[in-house]
Amino acid sequence: MNDSILHTALRDLQGEAENVRLAVGNTFGDKIVRDIFADAEHIACQNVSRQEKNSDWNRKLDDILTSKVFGYPIMLMILGVILWLTIAGANVPSGMLADALFDFQDVLTGIFVALGAPDWLHGVLVLGLYRGLAWVVSVMLPPMAIFFPLFTLLEDLGYLPRVSFNLDHLFKKAKACGKQSLTMCMGFGCNAAAIVSCRIIHSPRERLIAILTNNFVPCNGRFPTLIAIGTIFGAGALTQQFRTAATAGIITGLILIGILVTFIVSWALSHTLLKGEASSMVLELPPYRRPKIVSVLYRSMIDRTIFVLRRAVVVAAPAGALTWIVGNIYVGDASILAHAAGFLDPAAQLIGLDGYILLAFILGIPANEIVLPILIMSYMSSGYMIELDNITELQTLLVNQGWTWLTALCTMLFALLHWPCATTVLTTLKESGSKKWTFLAFILPTGIAFLVCLAVAQSVRIFGLI
Repeated sequence: MNDSILHTALRDLQGEAENVRLAVGNTFGDKIVRDIFADAEHIACQNVSRQEKNSDWNRKLDDILTSKVFGYPIMLMILGVILWLTIAGANVPSGMLADALFDFQDVLTGIFVALGAPDWLHGVLVLGLYRGLAWVVSVMLPPMAIFFPLFTLLEDLGYLPRVSFNLDHLFKKAKACGKQSLTMCMGFGCNAAAIVSCRIIHSPRERLIAILTNNFVPCNGRFPTLIAIGTIFGAGALTQQFRTAATAGIITGLILIGILVTFIVSWALSHTLLKGEASSMVLELPPYRRPKIVSVLYRSMIDRTIFVLRRAVVVAAPAGALTWIVGNIYVGDASILAHAAGFLDPAAQLIGLDGYILLAFILGIPANEIVLPILIMSYMSSGYMIELDNITELQTLLVNQGWTWLTALCTMLFALLHWPCATTVLTTLKESGSKKWTFLAFILPTGIAFLVCLAVAQSVRIFGLI
C-alpha cells in the first residue's frame, strides 16, 4: 500500500515537473543559471568594493565588442588583420628557412655520394624523406610563429571569450554549444590540437558535434595551398602593395564558407545522429587585462608551435619517402604516380579538378603542407618534391596544365572542406574512443567536399560561365 502511494506521488511529481518544463520552455536551464548569477552579483555588490573606473571601462568595451551591430564586423576585421600579418610576415622567413634546409640537402647528398650509397637509397632518404621534412618545416614554422602568438595574445587580452559569447546564439540555433567557437579558433592553427581542446565542452553530444565539424576550419597546413592559388587567380592582376590584402580577403571569405558549413552540419547532426537540445553555456567573461608577453611567447611557441610542428613532422617523414617511391617506380612508360592520376582523372574532372590535383590531396593525407609540392612534382615529372622560384613560375606552370579560374575555385573549396589529415584522424580516435565516430569524422567532410565542388563545377558548365 505504501509502495502504491509512493509511486502515485512520484508520478504526480513527475507530471508537475513536466508541466513546469513546458511552461518555461527549453530555456529552463538558462533561467536557473541567470538567477544564480544574479544572486551572486547582488551578494558581491553588497560585500565587495571595486574600482569603478576599470569596471566602467570594461563595460563600455563590452558594449562594443559584444554588440549585435559591431561584434561580428570587429571579429571579421581582427581575423582579416591576423591573416594579413601572417601572410605578409611569413614570406621572407619561410624563404630563408627553405634555402637553409635545402642547402643542407646538398651536404647530405655529398655524404651519400662519398659513401657510395645506391641512388635509390639517396632518393628515398634525401630526396624523399628529408626533402619532405624540409618542406613541412619551412612552410609551417614561420606562419605558426606569427599566427599562434597573435592568437595567444587575443586569448591573454580576454577577447576570445567574447567571440564565444557572440557566437553562442548562432550555435544554439544549431543546437550546439557556444564553446565550440573556441575550439574552432584553435583549428586555425591545427585541427588535431582543436580536437583535444573540445574537452572544454561538457556535454558528450555537443563535444562530438564539435569534433566532427572542426575540420571545416582550415588549419595552418592548408594555408600555403589556399594562399598560393588565391594570390595567382584571385589577386594576381593587382599590384604588389594590394596583393597581400586581397589574398587575405579571399582567405577570410573561404573561412566564412567553412564556418557556414560548420553551422549547417552542426544543425543537421543535432537533428539526426546526435539529437538533443543545446545545453546552457556558463561562460564567465574575464576582465580585459594587459598581456604578459613572456607568457604569451612561451605558450605560443612551446605549447603550440613546437607541439604542432613535431606531430606534423612525424607523419610527414614517411609521406615524403612514399612520394618519391611512387614518382620513380615505372610501369611501362609511366610512373605509378602518373598511372594513379590517370585513374582518378574522370572523377576529378566532374568536380572541377584533374587527376593530379586529387592524387596530391590523397598523398597529402599525412600532412596538408605537402599537397602543393606534390602537385608541382607531378606536373613537372621531377620525381621528387620541388619548389618554384617565384609565384609567376607557379602561375605559368598551372596555366600550362589547363588551370582556369574554375579549377582554382574548386581546388580551394576542396582544400577547405576535404578529409582531415592523419594526425587529426588519430587524435579524433583517441578523443572519441570510437572507430565509428572517427570514420564519420573522415567521411563526412570528404562527402561534403565532393558535393560542393560537383555543384559548383557543373553549375558553371551548365550556365556556360567558362
